[in-house]
Amino acid sequence: MPTGQRRGRWTGVPLESRHALRRDNLITAGVQLLGSDRGPALTVRAVCRKAALTERYFYESFSDRDEFVRAVYDDVCTRAMNTLTSAKTPREAVEQFVELMVDDPVRGRVLLLAPTVEPILTQSGAEWMPNFIDLLQRKLSRIGDSVLQKMIATSLVGGLTSLFTAYLNGQLGASRTQFIDYCVNMLFTAASPYVSAAEQAKSE
Repeated sequence: MPTGQRRGRWTGVPLESRHALRRDNLITAGVQLLGSDRGPALTVRAVCRKAALTERYFYESFSDRDEFVRAVYDDVCTRAMNTLTSAKTPREAVEQFVELMVDDPVRGRVLLLAPTVEPILTQSGAEWMPNFIDLLQRKLSRIGDSVLQKMIATSLVGGLTSLFTAYLNGQLGASRTQFIDYCVNMLFTAASPYVSAAEQAKSE
């Protein structure tokens, strides 16, 4: 039986809710460790220490470290996808993504940098990329040609990924406003030549 202090941690929490809460605590700890500015230092023992849980509870939710790392990455990607999906305008999308991934650089490093240092995430990163491309393609509905939509969306996601990575690493020397303005302008510049005359007339 855990100590009295540990028993108190779950006081008042229904039994059916405890598993989900412990899993959330482990994921939160995993994000912090995988996105550390010193590089990922993610072991099962380190995660459990960070989450103040025993390894027993780790294996209650995850079969091994690899499954856990993928779950951490999926959690960050899902949050990013939800943020972009809820945005009403390109500027809102960029501003909210900066808030999520740059203002909280730990998450930014998980999304953008972890797949380059965690071999287990190579496939996960490749699997998530089409989701971001498809999301942007759906936003390009004013372009009538689906092939053009796909090409533009693919090039934009690649370019924006490089830009956000460089900005997160402090390599651009741009202010927050400069960076957001550039990204928004990039979105409009890439799409505008292919918008039909009829669609352009609607927006004027």
